[in-house]
Amino acid sequence: MTATHTTHVTVIGAGFTGLTAAYELAKKGVSVTVLEAEAEIAGLAAAFDVGGEKLDRFYHHWFTNDMEVMQLIAELGLNDRVEINPTNTGVYYANNFFKLSTPWDLLNFTPLSFPDRIRLGLLALRARRVKNWMELEDKTAHEWLKELGGDNVYRVVWQPLLKGKFGPYAEQVSAVWFWNKLKLRGGSRGKGGEERLAYFKGGFVGLADALAAKIQALGGRIETNTPVSAITPVNGAWLTTTSNGVVTSDRVIVTTALPLIATMLRDWASPEYVASLERIQYIGNVCLVLELDQPLSKTYWLNVNDPSFPFVGVIEHTNFERPETYGGKHIVYLSKYLPHTDALYVMSADEFLDYALPYLQKMFPSMQRDWIQRHHLWKARWSQPVVEKHYGALIPSEDGPENGLHICSMAQIYPEDRGTNYAIREGRKIGARIAAMTSADALK
Repeated sequence: MTATHTTHVTVIGAGFTGLTAAYELAKKGVSVTVLEAEAEIAGLAAAFDVGGEKLDRFYHHWFTNDMEVMQLIAELGLNDRVEINPTNTGVYYANNFFKLSTPWDLLNFTPLSFPDRIRLGLLALRARRVKNWMELEDKTAHEWLKELGGDNVYRVVWQPLLKGKFGPYAEQVSAVWFWNKLKLRGGSRGKGGEERLAYFKGGFVGLADALAAKIQALGGRIETNTPVSAITPVNGAWLTTTSNGVVTSDRVIVTTALPLIATMLRDWASPEYVASLERIQYIGNVCLVLELDQPLSKTYWLNVNDPSFPFVGVIEHTNFERPETYGGKHIVYLSKYLPHTDALYVMSADEFLDYALPYLQKMFPSMQRDWIQRHHLWKARWSQPVVEKHYGALIPSEDGPENGLHICSMAQIYPEDRGTNYAIREGRKIGARIAAMTSADALK
């Protein structure tokens, strides 16, 4: 990148929000440059190589009712790379495994009494009947779930998942967040009630790469290894200061985490506005990925409902996508959400494996350390915004405090939770809106 050059719109962040925004702009003939701090595009959907195949650093799938991602794949002519499969989900509780993929499995879920199993089944149905999610804004998830299913169902099924996902923030999480999770999963089932999920062959990074290639073919630029330190309004234009120089543009779309945006604007934005960007809390994630020479189980997604275990889930990816895809390796993800200040967050991959292995061997007693061929540890500081009560009032506007600055981050996805499908939806929406604005600017 040259020290200074002019482009019409600068997009900061090459995750799916930034890429789809840039794609919409480029399609409309708007000059666009995407700036990405990391060496690779795709954000949380970035990948690494296993057996000659790309594998997601953090486990990914989408639901069959995630239409935004499906439409984008169709538009890029990549439908042949989509696989939709029924999946086995389960629960680990009190040193036992329970299958929990179909309504029949629910009826056989013995950690709950029979009346509580019925309450659990009815809870999901009642949750999906909620039409006006704003009615839930006054309630936390733990209050609402107790109301719907009672104390036992909450203690056994929901409380461990909330604590596993949000740690110290578990009791602050909004009922709206949990309602959307229940609604989404319920809408991704086959005729027999089994959950059906979709995966993009070659990893989600393959979709990001195809999108990036399309942007570049339309004349857009994508600059990796280019962290942004400041965005400054100067004489009706915007100067984006990066490690590689300054980019001048008429408009800027920022898609990174809100506290990072606050840092970029701190030199000129009001203290009140900066504080509003720092108000929403985020929790981090560490994900240990194991390449094994044999499987752990037949379950794809195992929710860990035992509070003595440090992981919210054990995801055996090769019970969803075949081991042959990865040179015969069996791929297991161990996921833990935690504050970035937690001691576990700063562990090396070897230290984290030493920490995790005894728990995994307690869960799967036959497992031996020599099953592990390779292991990888990935960390995300800004993994999940903490969706509190009245979260809608905390979300900053897409339009910043000065004309020409726009914010489109995963923290603004609401009432849905952050995810690839909604990142694509919001990126396309803001890209189309800014393209219309630039057309209007040109006519002035």
